Amino acid sequence: MCKRAIEPRYGKWTFPAGFMENEETVSEAAARETHEEATAKVEGLTLYSLYSLPHINQVYMVFRGVLVEGNASPGAESLEVALMNENDVPWQEIAFPVIRESLELYFEDKQKNSFPLHYGDMRRQAGHDVEIIRYR
Repeated sequence: MCKRAIEPRYGKWTFPAGFMENEETVSEAAARETHEEATAKVEGLTLYSLYSLPHINQVYMVFRGVLVEGNASPGAESLEVALMNENDVPWQEIAFPVIRESLELYFEDKQKNSFPLHYGDMRRQAGHDVEIIRYR
């Protein structure tokens, strides 16, 4: 997890994330963003969750992978970086609903030792609540 050093949601916790670059695959983008934001090298990335966020014209793809050498530290866009168990997660300080959703699903799946692909839509509702529609 990374504590954001940039807006939006400065000082809140999230996964390493960002936008793809030209001629880059989604898994290459995930690995690059992880290195840029957490100075960590990851391997064996697999797609874990996919959510459409039409109210901000984005699609979030969350990957699972293996942290190589167990090293991570803040990159230029992170104030802090931490490996967290479920009890360590600062749930009230999560930057975005899609991150909370993916974390909740991950900890449920970890108990079952089964990690299926999760996907759905998230739509901003009146009053700033987010409606989550899960398809799996």
